[in-house]
Amino acid sequence: MRLQVYVDRMSQPSRAILIFCKVNGIDFEEIKVDLSNRQHRNPEFEVAFVLNTTLGPALGRKLNPQAAVEDEKLLSASLEKIESIWLKGNGRFLLGSSQPSIADLSLVCELMQLEVVDEKSRNQILGPHKKVQRWIEDTKRATQPHFEEVHGILFKVKAKLQNQVLLGANTVTGSSTKAALHSKM
Repeated sequence: MRLQVYVDRMSQPSRAILIFCKVNGIDFEEIKVDLSNRQHRNPEFEVAFVLNTTLGPALGRKLNPQAAVEDEKLLSASLEKIESIWLKGNGRFLLGSSQPSIADLSLVCELMQLEVVDEKSRNQILGPHKKVQRWIEDTKRATQPHFEEVHGILFKVKAKLQNQVLLGANTVTGSSTKAALHSKM
């Protein structure tokens, strides 16, 4: 009997579980679900910075630059804690492990949401955190080719947002971006 995995590839937990199953050779059937209304999500499982700087309009929310400043502070403090507590020792993964765990995958998938913000902002947030950057890259390498495949939707969203910037769009238009985000699920 195959494991049935219900997923929404825009959901961080779904992406982590898909990668975990693929890397560990678990026989599973991916059942795609449309959770586009996002009501199933709990706000603390979102990188709020991304919502308040980039994706808000695509999800029916206004950008909130003031909240983004606070979100960036909280995110930076969290990254510092990851480096000082969870990524210490000789291992490449959380708690000094030599192989990624579901905890590594879950947290790295959460941080992958930063892919959709502009490069300057992403570098500003991740730049000071060299251990986190190395850990993200180690997790990607250890789980290839599955990591990139599962995160394909984020790379498509990023490309669409970059194209809108190149076309001179000052803000993301809600209806066209919503359709683009949800049509791939």
